[in-house]
Amino acid sequence: MKKALVCGAGGFIGGHMVARLKDEGYWVRGVDIKEHEFCTPLADDFVVGDLRDPQLVAKVVDEGMDEIYQFAADMGGAGYIFTGEHDAGVMHNSALCNLNVLDEAARKKVGKIFYSSSACIYPEDIQTDPNNPGLRESFAYPANPDSEYGWEKLFSERLYLAYQRNHGIQVRVARFHNIFGPQGTWCGGREKAPAAMCRKVAEAEDGGEIEMWGDGEQTRSFLYIDECIEGVRRLMESEVSDPINIGSDEMISINGLAQMVADVAGKKIGLHHIPGPLGVRGRNSENSMIHEKLQWSPSQPLRAGIEKTYAWIAEQVDATP
Repeated sequence: MKKALVCGAGGFIGGHMVARLKDEGYWVRGVDIKEHEFCTPLADDFVVGDLRDPQLVAKVVDEGMDEIYQFAADMGGAGYIFTGEHDAGVMHNSALCNLNVLDEAARKKVGKIFYSSSACIYPEDIQTDPNNPGLRESFAYPANPDSEYGWEKLFSERLYLAYQRNHGIQVRVARFHNIFGPQGTWCGGREKAPAAMCRKVAEAEDGGEIEMWGDGEQTRSFLYIDECIEGVRRLMESEVSDPINIGSDEMISINGLAQMVADVAGKKIGLHHIPGPLGVRGRNSENSMIHEKLQWSPSQPLRAGIEKTYAWIAEQVDATP
């Protein structure tokens, strides 16, 4: 039986990874600063603890553990990342988690470690066109991320790869492009665009109006959680050690996303555009490398994931007093 540690197991992607690994027959330990908000932990052992504490990390990383999945980070949507108010915490907290987990993994001779990077590492100056043709992995340099969150992710990519070169630990790095789905944050200021749109539409009356930051012509691609988990598992089973995109190449404007959610909900919804933090103008995943290296790329249409996500978030809204 393989043994894995999932860091950030109390979060959205980490919680789904625990479930997948258990389905595959792994013994799984989860660790997070909090328990999962939306589901009962499926891990064989779940530790509530702070990965910024090296003593805690030493306790949860076992000698010779087969795999570590490192999702833990200080993060959120545009309202959290792009205001600048949380920059120091985002960089300090996430870097400490990575430094501690990676160093302990090398010391304990863990077989393989996965690191969840982000499309936010790509240069801001090549994402000014809403019709972005897609971000290839090679576009990361010369570096110019649009946020301190992106700079920390880029630093940590290099940190993991340096440990691979100097300490022989097998490293796998994925640049996630806007992962969404059920059991993720949907309110409170850290939610991402799909969850925010689903919540706003669920709360709105038919014929009503929702607020949106900016003119809504900025574009993104969004990847459903099941496809993300599949991509990570395929990457971990591969020999690919270079950072690789895990994202959809189905690009949509934020206006289009809002209208898709409204259509799924069966509502007529108007949009009220207001000032707010936006990030880059256009971002899309270019998937040639993952198709070539893993003989796979995400294929589920965005609407299919939105249908599942809206149904779940509508339930949360209905259950909220």
